[in-house]
Amino acid sequence: MQGSQRLQDWIKGGATRRLAGQDVFVRTTAAPGRPPLLLIHGYPTASYDWVRIWPRLAARYSLYALDLLGFGLSAKPTDTDYPIGLQADLCMALLDDAGVTNAHVLAHDYGDTVAQELLARDREGRLRIASMVFLNGGLFPETHRARPIQKLLANPLLGPLLARAIGYAKFEATMLSIAGREPPAREELEDLWWLIERDGGRQALARLINYMEQRRRNRARWVGALVESSVPRRLICGAVDPVSGRHLADRYRELVPNPDVVVLEGVGHYPHLEVHDRVVEEYGAFRARIGA
Repeated sequence: MQGSQRLQDWIKGGATRRLAGQDVFVRTTAAPGRPPLLLIHGYPTASYDWVRIWPRLAARYSLYALDLLGFGLSAKPTDTDYPIGLQADLCMALLDDAGVTNAHVLAHDYGDTVAQELLARDREGRLRIASMVFLNGGLFPETHRARPIQKLLANPLLGPLLARAIGYAKFEATMLSIAGREPPAREELEDLWWLIERDGGRQALARLINYMEQRRRNRARWVGALVESSVPRRLICGAVDPVSGRHLADRYRELVPNPDVVVLEGVGHYPHLEVHDRVVEEYGAFRARIGA
């Protein structure tokens, strides 16, 4: 086992389970009387993203998290294009297994898109969502400013070659380029890279990146669900994120009725790693406002 002691403890606290026909790493902390909260991570990392806010959230909520297919400690099959609908199926299977019928959701980046699919299913009566909070992510395809490496990975010819060639130094440089004043620590970045590389994960990056095209193709469904949903929702947005920062918050205010937006000045793409205490506070304020 490699990685920090924190990562080792995180892994020991979870387990691989069979969900929707896939082997998926799951981490839960449930307690009677605490409302359920589903955490959905982003690209290209894993549920370990939530490690800094997990203890404080676990004191108030029953937490359910997973490494989505192709990420972290979950299976990384080479025979799939990783449809967002399949990732939503895994989230629903996790909740179903736990007997959860009305979950709150906190999502980031790629996880925002999975959460939008869950919102669409809520509108169709296929599940019930109690509330939803988004961190920085591509909620609107027109405001997602992909980094150069993401555009290259999305190229059908160059993507697989680039994925095999990417090393830690490039990953670290990219992560720091989208961070704010308090970037993730090197130890955290090294842990995240270990999870990416595991079991051929670099090759999975080029397949997973098609989420950008899925967002464009399914814009009517996913943006429509966000705009038209009656589920209480909030955006907590790191302002200086060049991918999905202040410009995302502006677009959210334009399109979403009665928008609930918190802009974190000086914060980048990973608010829950950069200013974790602030994220917990703003999330708690949202839950208090909706009377959870």
